[in-house]
Amino acid sequence: MWALGPFASTRGVRGALNLLAAVSLTALLSSCQSLFEQAYVADVSPSNTPQIVEEVQKGDPRAQMGAREHPRIVASYGGEYHDEKTEKLVARIAGALTAVSENPNQSYRITILNSPAINAFALPGGYLYVTRGLLALANDASEVAAVLSHEMAHVTANHGIERQRREEAEVIASRVVAEVLSSDLAGKQALARGKLRLAAFSRQQELQADVIGVRTLGEAGYDPYAAARFLDSMAAYSHFTSVDPYSDQSLDFLSSHPNAPQRVELARRHARAFGPEGTHGETGRDYYLQGIDGLLYGDSPQEGYVRGQTFLHAGLGIRFDVPDGFQIDNKVEAVLATGPGDVAIRFDGIADSDHRSLSNYISSGWVTGLLPETIQAITVNGIEAATARASAERWDFDVTVIRIGPQIFRFLTAVPKGSPNLEPTANKLRSSFRRITRQEAASLKPLRVRVITVGQGDTIGSLAARMMGTERKLELFKLINALNTGATLAPGSRVKIISE
Repeated sequence: MWALGPFASTRGVRGALNLLAAVSLTALLSSCQSLFEQAYVADVSPSNTPQIVEEVQKGDPRAQMGAREHPRIVASYGGEYHDEKTEKLVARIAGALTAVSENPNQSYRITILNSPAINAFALPGGYLYVTRGLLALANDASEVAAVLSHEMAHVTANHGIERQRREEAEVIASRVVAEVLSSDLAGKQALARGKLRLAAFSRQQELQADVIGVRTLGEAGYDPYAAARFLDSMAAYSHFTSVDPYSDQSLDFLSSHPNAPQRVELARRHARAFGPEGTHGETGRDYYLQGIDGLLYGDSPQEGYVRGQTFLHAGLGIRFDVPDGFQIDNKVEAVLATGPGDVAIRFDGIADSDHRSLSNYISSGWVTGLLPETIQAITVNGIEAATARASAERWDFDVTVIRIGPQIFRFLTAVPKGSPNLEPTANKLRSSFRRITRQEAASLKPLRVRVITVGQGDTIGSLAARMMGTERKLELFKLINALNTGATLAPGSRVKIISE
């Protein structure tokens, strides 16, 4: 329903969000998470008998494995992102890499995912995925080439096949654990650890893909140092998006890979085989920026918008606010928000064709630890609603459900047991929830990457002031343009901003 980028928070808030997920019966997807100017211009005519991917991959069991997982990946990441200019850009980069890859005969099916997350994936049989969020963060073609060459390396090295064998072995072990320790918390924890361990390629496989990827990058005529450069950018993005930048980041998108400093140094070491930095290959910055100008950024219209402390959805015709100091995460399965004091919020919606009473709906079994005596029918800005309290482990919950037509919207607020923050947080959510007018809905426009030329008198500060969709304008402007402390902008150069 809604989607946003990678989420990182404090351990306490993570615990609350995990419980909220359990309360709402949401299944979270674990998936492979990995990272990452060609002068060549094609001068050929289209073939009268072109070979399409389906024909090339017919009978390939590896491709069949990828085909089975493909719909799940696409659905979990907001569908496919279609833009002819951007698709041609990615295809151009991938084509140059394929010609010099470890297996030039390997065909690839590349999908741009309609997600603002910073991510890329590889599945057996040549299925490659890159999110539009990653394309927005990259600053030139060589950085995206670094991502794709890394993912291609997973394919050519058959890492997906190896991972499947590990998963099959883990399934057998999991059955034993479940049978012997089915009622024991330790058994459940063992199963969870196994799933996390298999959610990504092994560190050895990631390092192997780095070696192959940097070599492919350089041989294709790209800047081989782009891999290290983009690893730095992704680490900076992870820092930027975390609620507490100095807290445990073990569950963020870099967690399944060797630590960032180690990978950056190794990537630079491999790149030195092509010579000192700046002496080999092209970045392709100009044609890259042209290819992503207008790229959708952040939330898509179908998923609603986050604007500061407010979530708005034109299609559903609703909006609500979270308290100051909270960060909203607009994810595929729900809108999450986290704030001070380990407070966590979850908002989602379900269809309700039966039109049962909201009090009966709350008590229908989907809320763990419900306190039935606290169920109360209310109205929220003239809209039918109901509230209740629940308690589980170390957490207290407020449950608020609101009905508009055939839809029930659900707020779940979690605080550490005994915290005084439960009532004021839940009241803020309830009181701010309302329908939006047609005029408000029509005025909502998606944010996009806009490439602009630096003029005389422009500064980092003046250009950052034109950014939209964030209160941290200067920080995000420097991040998406990979500008270090002390950097300056030359008139005539081009930079990215985020605006409507």
